[in-house]
Amino acid sequence: MKNATYILLLFFLSITPSIAQNTPINEAKFISIGGIEQWITIQGEDRSKPVVLFIHGGLGSTVSQYDNIMYGKWDEDFILVNWDQRGAGRTYGRNVPAVINEEYWIENPLTVKQMAQDGIELVQYLTHHLNKKKIILVGTSWGSILGTKMALSNPELFHAYVGNAQFVNFSENINYAYQTVYKMVKKSNDVNAVKRLESLGKPPYANAKSYGQLLRIVKKYERKNSTPAPATWFKLALEYDNEKDSKHRYDGDDYSFVHFVGHNKLGIKSMVSDIDFNVTGTEFKIPVYLIQGENDILTAKEVNRPYFDKIVAPDKAYFLVPNAGHGHNQSVVEKQYEVVKMSASFE
Repeated sequence: MKNATYILLLFFLSITPSIAQNTPINEAKFISIGGIEQWITIQGEDRSKPVVLFIHGGLGSTVSQYDNIMYGKWDEDFILVNWDQRGAGRTYGRNVPAVINEEYWIENPLTVKQMAQDGIELVQYLTHHLNKKKIILVGTSWGSILGTKMALSNPELFHAYVGNAQFVNFSENINYAYQTVYKMVKKSNDVNAVKRLESLGKPPYANAKSYGQLLRIVKKYERKNSTPAPATWFKLALEYDNEKDSKHRYDGDDYSFVHFVGHNKLGIKSMVSDIDFNVTGTEFKIPVYLIQGENDILTAKEVNRPYFDKIVAPDKAYFLVPNAGHGHNQSVVEKQYEVVKMSASFE
C-alpha cells in the first residue's frame, strides 16, 4: 500500500509542471523596475507559449488601458506583455507627487539610457517569472528607439527585434516630415495648414508646442492617405475608464513629450537629440525585422529603408505595408503577427 501511494505521488509530481505550463496567465500589477514601481500586464492562454513584449510609442502613448481587441487573439499563441513606461500611464501616476509643477519636470528628466535600463530589467524579470530564456521584442515609433537600444545592449535576452514605424535619427525624421507635409498641404491648397507651417518654419524648434503643432498636421495628412485602425481597438477597459487613470495618462503624455522633443525655456533638452542609428545601430546579433507603413510621414520609408540596408544581422527583412501610415492598422497588425510567429520559431 505504501509503495502504491509513493508511486502515485511520484506520478502527480511528474505531471504538475506540465499542467502549470499549460494554464492561462492574466496578471496586471506594479513591479519594481529601476528603483520605482512600474505597471505591467501579462496575458496568455498558455504559459508555455513564447513571450512578446510590446514597447509602446509616444513616449506616453500606453496601450495597457484598452480592451485587448488589437492583439486579442494573439494570446492563444503568445504571452503578451504591455508596459507603462517610466513617465507614462499608471507608472507615471504611481510615482508623481500630488502637486506637479515645472520644477518637477526639470528635476525629473527622462533619458533613453535610463528607460533602456528599465526595459532590460523588465525583460530579466519576465524571463525569470515566466521561465523563458528569451522573448520577442516589438517596438513602435518611440518604442522603436527604445527597442533598438535594448536589442543592441542585451541581445542574449531576445529571439528577435521587430520594429514598426522605425525611427533612425530624430532630426532627420522630423525634417523630412516637415518638408513632405509642406508639399502636401501646398498641393491640397490647405491655406490654414500652409500658414501654420510657414509660421513654424523648419525644425528644430525651441519649444514642445511647435513640435506638437507640426505633428498634428502630419497626422492629419497621414489619415487622409492611409486606412485607419478600427475605432474599437481604442475602447477603454472598464478598469481604466475613470478620472484618475485618465488624468495620469493625459499628464504623463505631456510630461513625456516635453522630454522627448525638448523645451528650451525650461532647460529641457530633447532626450533623443543625439540618437543616430545610422552610426550606432547597424550591427545586431539577433534577427531584425522592420514593418513600415507606405504612407508614414513621421518615420518615412525614405529615411528608414536606407538605414535598414546598412544593418548587419543574422537575418533581416523589411516589409512595406500599403495603405498604412504611422503606427497601426489592420494590415500592419496582420504583418506583425506573421513576423512574430516566424520569430517564435527560433525558440
